[in-house]
Amino acid sequence: MTEIAAVPAFDVAKATKHLAERDDHLKHLIEETVPFQLKIEAAQSPYETLLEAVTHQSISGKAAATIFARVKALSSSGGIPTPQEMLRLRKPALRNAGLSGAKILAMKDLAQKTIDGVVPSLEEAQKLSDEELVKRLVSVRGIGAWTVEMFLIFRLGRPDVLPIHDLGVKKGWSITYGKKRMPKPKELLAFGDRWRPYRTVASWYMWRACQRAGNAAMRKIRPARVRKPRQPRKTKRLARNRARRR
Repeated sequence: MTEIAAVPAFDVAKATKHLAERDDHLKHLIEETVPFQLKIEAAQSPYETLLEAVTHQSISGKAAATIFARVKALSSSGGIPTPQEMLRLRKPALRNAGLSGAKILAMKDLAQKTIDGVVPSLEEAQKLSDEELVKRLVSVRGIGAWTVEMFLIFRLGRPDVLPIHDLGVKKGWSITYGKKRMPKPKELLAFGDRWRPYRTVASWYMWRACQRAGNAAMRKIRPARVRKPRQPRKTKRLARNRARRR
């Protein structure tokens, strides 16, 4: 996706000062790394941004760029197909462009929901709350919470978004706070309360922590510990009785 440097709609100096005053670890990270800078995607609408996001799912950026160029070539204008064009495009043509069956269904659902007004225009999106946008956009086939969170941060520049399932944010948290394991999503969500109302800025610094640490340090961080469900006492007793009989 094409990106341009942009001034966020919130006061960056105020945001970093707020975070530094509430979190010593984050304060050191802010002081030791590059200043916060948000790159805003130059896409023209939520529909276009999400159409490209679907293309990028589960493949490399280079492969996605090639496929998306082929998809654009199917449009009469040579640009991103309009929602109406996307609905008219036949599946074989989209498959030949390199899209999977699941991605084709997602793109067509995105197009239909854009026409229906579920997916808002950019002007409408700017007036909606984060919660309302998440609710609307995750109703689109193939669009999950992470994709919407990236849209909120990198297209709309929202200040208080915390992607609790993002690998970079989770690993950056572990590096910043000296943990051997990544946090569980609920743990990260609870921890992030101290960063409100600038969780986007804190997340950005978690990504910077990963970059600074390097791949070797990143590989050492283990997944979050998952507790096995406790067996009911009756089940445990039956298991012991079986073991004795053996």
